[in-house]
Amino acid sequence: MRTVVQRVRKASVSIGGAEYSSIGVGLLVLAGISRSDTPDDFAWMSRKIPSLRIFEDDEGRMNRSLRDIGGALLVVSQFTLYADASRGNRPGFSESAPPEVARELFASFVESIRREAGCPVETGVFGADMQVSLVNDGPVTIILESPKKS
Repeated sequence: MRTVVQRVRKASVSIGGAEYSSIGVGLLVLAGISRSDTPDDFAWMSRKIPSLRIFEDDEGRMNRSLRDIGGALLVVSQFTLYADASRGNRPGFSESAPPEVARELFASFVESIRREAGCPVETGVFGADMQVSLVNDGPVTIILESPKKS
C-alpha cells in the first residue's frame, strides 16, 4: 500500500460540482492499493498515519500527532499512485489492484483506519471523478509505503 499524507488546514472532495466531504485541520490521505496488499498492510498504515508526529508543538517542532491535536482525516482512493512511467510517456497501472478488487480493499482500509484513528474520518467515493481541494499546511507532505513482505 502506498499513501501520500498531507498536513492540511482544510481539505474537501467535490463530485459533480457539489461538495461531498470535508475536514478542517488534519490529514489528507491519498491511498493507492496494489495487487499484493493484504489486511496486514492496512493495519500497519492505519496505525502509522494517526501516530505520525507531524504537527507542531508549542516550540514549533513537529512533535504532535493527529490524535494530539484533535484533527480529522480525509481518505481518498488514488490508483495512480502505482503508475509506472518508466517506459514511454503513457503510464501503466499494472501494479494497481484491479478496480473490482481495490474497491473492497479500500473499504477495508477505511474501516481499519476508522477503528485506529480515534478521530473523524471522511472519504471520497471510490472510482468517482473527484475534485480534491486542500490547503497544505507547511507544506508537509509524506509518502508512506507499507513494509515489504519477505
